[in-house]
Amino acid sequence: MKKARRDQESNRHKIGFIGAGTVGTALAVRLSGKGYPVVAVSSRTKASAHRLAEAVPGCRAYDGAQAVADNAQLVFITTPDDVIAQVVAEFQWHPGQGVVHCSGAAATDILEPARECGAYVGGFHPLQTFASVTYAIENLPGSTFAIEAGEPLLSTLQEMATALEGSWVRLGAGDKVLYHAAAVVACNYFVTLVKLATDLWQSFGVPPQQATRALIPLLRGTLNNLDNVGLPHCLTGPIARGDLGTIKKHIFALERAAPGLLTTYRELGLQTIPIALAKGKIDQERAKELETLLKEEMP
Repeated sequence: MKKARRDQESNRHKIGFIGAGTVGTALAVRLSGKGYPVVAVSSRTKASAHRLAEAVPGCRAYDGAQAVADNAQLVFITTPDDVIAQVVAEFQWHPGQGVVHCSGAAATDILEPARECGAYVGGFHPLQTFASVTYAIENLPGSTFAIEAGEPLLSTLQEMATALEGSWVRLGAGDKVLYHAAAVVACNYFVTLVKLATDLWQSFGVPPQQATRALIPLLRGTLNNLDNVGLPHCLTGPIARGDLGTIKKHIFALERAAPGLLTTYRELGLQTIPIALAKGKIDQERAKELETLLKEEMP
């Protein structure tokens, strides 16, 4: 068994990271833990490169990114998105080498200087939220990875996603921006919605931290229903029931206490009606009544 593992590891490319932030560190730690040889890292700050190297057995921190390009067969560029193109253009790449960025919105065309040197280029974006290094390492397994690449790099990245206990989806260059916008709606704006909800709790004297704690079980239950019941049947609440009276009360209360939130409430309600229809608990007539109510006095 040990010999088979050593043989498998010897067939895997030596991996390097340019950029030692949250995403780079999480990928390096998890890939190393799955037997991938992570051998080199550089970063804008020496301290972050050394922290990553210390967390990964056999990894060396280099002062310059060219040393990573020279010592690794597969290089992940995990810098901020705005500097990926600059990083790629500054260094000499090698024929047959793999050069991969981890941007959710950018296509592989920003890696063109590496492609011109004969390298294989790709994108490998973990569909996950990374609030800190610790949570990033914890949350990475089981994630979906968006991959943009051709063979032979495509198979390598698919194997990595599977090794990380995740799944993968292959995207084309024209898919990336909408894919990333979807992630923003689901993740970032989810946080915004919780913030709006906790603001409402302050109107009856409950501070934000306490309101958040109170809402967490509800949010967990919603995610559990999404996972186990799925759309559209996991939808609950007044629109799912066609409860016009409750929605009228909401609108009246918001007009008095939080008028700035009313437009958002109405628009979200309108977007929810088709889900309720698909669930089958309301008919077209009630859907039209809900739509009329939510559009009243809208600009």
